[in-house]
Amino acid sequence: MDAYKTIISKRDTRQFSDKPIFDESLRRILQAGRMAGSAKNLQPCRFVVVRSVEQKEALSKCGQFAQHMPNAQVVIAVVIPSDGRDFDAGRAAQNMMLAAWAEGIASCPVTLHDADCARQVLGLPDGYRVAIALLFAYPPPTGIETLRAPRLPIEELMHEEKW
Repeated sequence: MDAYKTIISKRDTRQFSDKPIFDESLRRILQAGRMAGSAKNLQPCRFVVVRSVEQKEALSKCGQFAQHMPNAQVVIAVVIPSDGRDFDAGRAAQNMMLAAWAEGIASCPVTLHDADCARQVLGLPDGYRVAIALLFAYPPPTGIETLRAPRLPIEELMHEEKW
């Protein structure tokens, strides 16, 4: 799939198949995150890969809307220094989700609202926090649900020269 088609066709999903994600695909997803740009080239992002159901269940309790987390095949927590920029984590996260989708692997970003809970579950060292968690799995056999509401037209979003 070319880059533009990957970008415009990617949709978040909370329903997954139980087909495993092979190490080669996971490595490509992580490599995409590693290659994301960062402010001042600090490369602040670290990735905690979670595969066990028990660990995914424990981590899901750290978010308010993360009940579907244990159903994903892999969860990647994007970890940054406590004073790190969420912008850098977002760039890495989007790279990983797009790389996954290019291989037919669905994803869903999840906020872990209870930072202390996430830090404890993942055993993070002092001075680090989870910026976002990414769920990865192949889509269910029924496919990914389409958008309930259409995207706004570009004319409503774009302004030239000034608002």
